[in-house]
Amino acid sequence: MFWLEHPERRLRFEFTDRSLDLRTGRVTLEWRFCDGQESLALVERFEFPEIVAPTQERRDAIEAALDLLHWVAGISYWKMACRGQVTYAARSPDAFQARALTSIYRSGLAEMAWRNKLGERYWPDFPARLDTPVGVCDGAASLGLRRRALVPMGGGKDSLVALERVRRAGYRPETVQVGSAGLIGRVADRAGTRHRRIGRSLAPQLAHLNAGGVLNGHVPITAINSCALVLAALLWDFDTVVFANERSADTPTLIAPDGRPVNHQFAKSLEFECLLDDWIKRSIASDLKVFSILRRDRELSVCREFAGLEQYHDVFSSCNRNFHLDGPQTRRWCLRCPKCLFVFLALAPFVPVASLQRIFGADLLQRADLVESFAELLELDGHRPFECVGEAGEARAAIRLLADDPHWKHHSVVSELDRRLEAVEGSDPATWLEPGGPHRIPPGFLA
Repeated sequence: MFWLEHPERRLRFEFTDRSLDLRTGRVTLEWRFCDGQESLALVERFEFPEIVAPTQERRDAIEAALDLLHWVAGISYWKMACRGQVTYAARSPDAFQARALTSIYRSGLAEMAWRNKLGERYWPDFPARLDTPVGVCDGAASLGLRRRALVPMGGGKDSLVALERVRRAGYRPETVQVGSAGLIGRVADRAGTRHRRIGRSLAPQLAHLNAGGVLNGHVPITAINSCALVLAALLWDFDTVVFANERSADTPTLIAPDGRPVNHQFAKSLEFECLLDDWIKRSIASDLKVFSILRRDRELSVCREFAGLEQYHDVFSSCNRNFHLDGPQTRRWCLRCPKCLFVFLALAPFVPVASLQRIFGADLLQRADLVESFAELLELDGHRPFECVGEAGEARAAIRLLADDPHWKHHSVVSELDRRLEAVEGSDPATWLEPGGPHRIPPGFLA
């Protein structure tokens, strides 16, 4: 790629254009890298089927939501170089939006920068238009959105617990996925919801460029999906989008030597949720609510609740190898990744041994070869894995609960890790099961 071959040239990353075809529901997003002599055009598409014909007022909000999606989705392409001047061929952000985008790119790419040992600044400066100071905004209008809840479905325990809480709040939710993973559709079928799919096609050059040596690594995919779902709510007429992101997501995966937090789950954190909510209320729609209904709960508490949702036990999966862009890489559970191990561990205190074996097709806590992999979840020596797993304290609490359970205490992983925990200051496992902490859950959903 030309910026690798000519690092002395000044690079520019342009937000070129974005558009929505209201007849087909196709969104086209365009960016461009250039250095004055060579350029690379990048085009990504989303598909939103069955959209509702918008009023003029809603069209203005849709334009603002398109801006949000365009600017945030650009992180997948900026990260290939992590340098250059940001420019806009069309619309540009106001001062608040520019500041928010800088924060999203900085925190959302912190893991990629840490893994790639990027010692210099890796996030862009977003120049803002000069007509709106940071603290001045009249706020967005109310659009009269219908009282309906859209629940993003990931196929795992979290979204199913969220779905059932929304039902208990008196809504008849619909579910939605971004992408075509078949497992998610099967889980939605079991849930009995109307299920929608948003198509997404990344720029076709991306895979080739990644293989060719450009910078690569984790991007905050949940942030991109969240912005797509803001647009979906406007196009489909929903006043509520309910996510399933737990309190555990607020804890950084590690603290870098310079004191900077590196959080694999930044896009699921309260920090990002607050940024997104502020953006929506300022620029898109005052009556659109986007929040996580699990925000007050840790993973261990969610697993306790999911243990009672037995109707989903034979179809759900939290293993990310089901959701590769080029198709599933496993049949429900790979049985070795941090997600598989953590979910098994966190469910074990609340699910009988035989039932958990049926869910996973194996008893992972009897696998002596997995002891060190489980130990990483407890952070006994270093940080926990870069994955969407709970805090180390939750994993330790689960081991202590299992060590007191005659059905689990003699399992090889439990007995070994309980022995190692003898030298670690303990805490009451009950503290990891209590809800608490800041949140943005509307009162009607708290019950």
